[in-house]
Amino acid sequence: MIIPALDLIEGQVVRLHQGDYRQQRDYGDAPLLRLRDYQHQGAQLLHLVDLTGAKNPAARQIPLLKSLLTGVDIPVQVGGGIRNTEDVRALLNAGATRAVVGSTAVTQPEEVRRWFATYGAEAIVLALDVRIDQHNRKEVAISGWQEAAGVTLEAVIEQFLPCGLKHVLCTDISRDGTLQGANVALYHEVATRYPQIAFQSSGGIGSLADIAALRGSGVQGVIVGRALLEGKFTLTEAISCWQNG
Repeated sequence: MIIPALDLIEGQVVRLHQGDYRQQRDYGDAPLLRLRDYQHQGAQLLHLVDLTGAKNPAARQIPLLKSLLTGVDIPVQVGGGIRNTEDVRALLNAGATRAVVGSTAVTQPEEVRRWFATYGAEAIVLALDVRIDQHNRKEVAISGWQEAAGVTLEAVIEQFLPCGLKHVLCTDISRDGTLQGANVALYHEVATRYPQIAFQSSGGIGSLADIAALRGSGVQGVIVGRALLEGKFTLTEAISCWQNG
């Protein structure tokens, strides 16, 4: 499926270039209108990132998120600086279908395994951002991509398979926000290796051809952010492209 994404800072819809808060583009202050439009165009799942909360968990935009989540009638997965079980509970209580967990899965795996036990594998998406070297080693980056975690994508996935891991959002950092196409080979490799996991691709989608290129990759979801905000194509067109391959 095609998963429209919005990143939020202080209620504004924004995009950061490769995670850099200093390279920010603004797309207005009407996130609910955008989400409702995506729903109207046929979205079955939405993706929200609270960048304010990611930077400072004390400033998490829970009232805003609650108004957005109650304003649409389709599932929404929400991420942004989830560090403890209270963060997960707050998002699920606000109406999120799934909490998107990133760095904490790498830095505190025991804690995140408890979340799987408490909330169930359907309620958690692991967001794993990778840098791939010339030897195809997929190094996971954490803390908004500022540091290498010293572990591979496969190692993190293996840690959580016993928990029933079901959803993994995987971003090739080099592609994010570039509109230069997704890393199809990456997704084909990991989806083939872990067929029990529903992978979501993220990063690089700039055209309908980029979506078409992912159709045979094994990913079950394609996150599209900037291309929709900039009108490269409509969500309706994207969904049609994905379904009619």
